[in-house]
Amino acid sequence: MKRPDKINNIVVISDTHCGCQFGLCPSEITKDGGGTYHSSPLQKKVWKAWDEWWNKYVPIYTKEEPYILVFNGDMIDGVHHNAVTQIDHNLATQSNIAEKIMRPILENKKCVEYYHIRGTEAHVGQSAQEEERLARLLNAVPDENGNHSRWELWMRLDKALIHFCHTIGATGSSSYESTAVYKEMVEAFNEAGRWHDEPPDVYCRSHRHRQFEVTIATDKGMGKSIVTPGWQLKTGFTYRLASARASTPQVGGYLIRTGDVDEVYTRFHVWKLGRSKEVIL
Repeated sequence: MKRPDKINNIVVISDTHCGCQFGLCPSEITKDGGGTYHSSPLQKKVWKAWDEWWNKYVPIYTKEEPYILVFNGDMIDGVHHNAVTQIDHNLATQSNIAEKIMRPILENKKCVEYYHIRGTEAHVGQSAQEEERLARLLNAVPDENGNHSRWELWMRLDKALIHFCHTIGATGSSSYESTAVYKEMVEAFNEAGRWHDEPPDVYCRSHRHRQFEVTIATDKGMGKSIVTPGWQLKTGFTYRLASARASTPQVGGYLIRTGDVDEVYTRFHVWKLGRSKEVIL
């Protein structure tokens, strides 16, 4: 579909971690050796949420209008931190899963452009080489150097300037969950003021797998710093953090949209997947 002259919507997703037994996965995939992997009951719940996001919430939030899709990093899980939770350590298998998932999304006529942000090198390879291969395969819009994935993206949505980047600081305490999110704005305002540049109106980050948002007043009405939820269940690494041990997995997506009077606003939907089964004595 040809890109319209005016776009009002940016849909943002991230952290699918395809190739992990806890990542986003169709009901069945074929591995390199010809064997098959069947998704777990919890993965099926995540897949149901994924389907509902694209077929229910995206049409509602975008008002059935065209949108640009930004994937904000960590599409595959990779082979990382000595983890043994991958479906297959063959990165070709992991990439095949990701392509199988993303191809129908990108073929939707409402999706008029696709941008791919590089994630964590531990997951997607040094210099995000695996993510670059996937972004090229999926025909993401290239940058000025011809790369189909990028570490950051500056995007103008009507009058709003948006900065996309994958990584943001995490915390082991929910009491400080807003700290790094707010600091993204403070640091960017400081840097913009130093060089007399225009600061972003929206800062979009991911990496944490938990939705969070901070809004402040600005001369344009408001400034936002957001963190997108992911599409991965809890792994063993989450149990090292006090804030994550007792929490339930969050999966979901984000919309950034311009309004009628120059403001930019956000909408999101998060699915809470629930606690593990109780033992009743």
